[in-house]
Amino acid sequence: MATTATAARAAAKPATRRRALGRRLQRPGAWFVLPAVALLIVFFTYPLLSSLWQSFFATSGGVSTWVGLEQYARLFKDPLVGKSLLNAGIILVIQVPLMIGLALGLAYLLNQSWLRFRSGFRLFTFLPAVTTLVAYAVVFRVMLATDGGAVNQLLAFVGVAPIDWLNNEWWARIALIGAITWRWTGYNMVIILAGLQSIPAELYEAARIDGAGRWQIFTKIVIPQLRPVLIFTTVTSTIGALQLFDENFILTEGGPNDATLTPVLYLYKVGFRQFDFGYASAIAWLLVVITAIIAIVQFRLMREKP
Repeated sequence: MATTATAARAAAKPATRRRALGRRLQRPGAWFVLPAVALLIVFFTYPLLSSLWQSFFATSGGVSTWVGLEQYARLFKDPLVGKSLLNAGIILVIQVPLMIGLALGLAYLLNQSWLRFRSGFRLFTFLPAVTTLVAYAVVFRVMLATDGGAVNQLLAFVGVAPIDWLNNEWWARIALIGAITWRWTGYNMVIILAGLQSIPAELYEAARIDGAGRWQIFTKIVIPQLRPVLIFTTVTSTIGALQLFDENFILTEGGPNDATLTPVLYLYKVGFRQFDFGYASAIAWLLVVITAIIAIVQFRLMREKP
């Protein structure tokens, strides 16, 4: 029995040494991770919790006063909150399906082996995604100017009267949707193209052997295989539409008549023009909740059915 116990202790020693060595090797890794964790806490976790805490205060004369849920109750009485959410909803319902549809069509076309100069077309389509938001928004503002804008000059060339793009409510929305679509279609196209290229060629060959046509291959093979990619692009595009700020701020500053006012732009105006940071924080958290709900609903609707 003593011999058996001695043998067991001798066998356990190497395992103990390996565990101790493993712990020593993990310590440097923890130090390497520490800067990233510190940055995450300082620039993400702390501002997030600070904004939530600040939403329960109201500032008057430089003095902050605890008001509880009063800022959140104020959201339901503010007509501009409803108007900004309506504008974001209009952009979301029109722009996101339009952009994802265009990106899917372009990706499918640029994935065809018979297409010549595919690399050049892919580069040309993706170029808008690498332009800065401010630069391209300024260019669109110049192009869409009522007097002397390039777009109205082209319309006049074909006999169409000039359109007041940025000073009419619905035309301003259309101009904003067009600008966003131009900017982000190529970005989503590249993601969908990567998904297309990951589909095994054997699936296409098997479908052709069974007599499937192009449309059947597209609907029965391509779309189901792209489901995770389409979910990702749709959810990220939805979040982007709800967080829209740069384009409408530069193009119209939320006008005309608040037709292009979005929640983030309204948040900016409340926080950095009216210096009502408590109410701005409440708007931000309302947007967080709405974004999370929409993302969850989209995941549930688009997930693969058993």
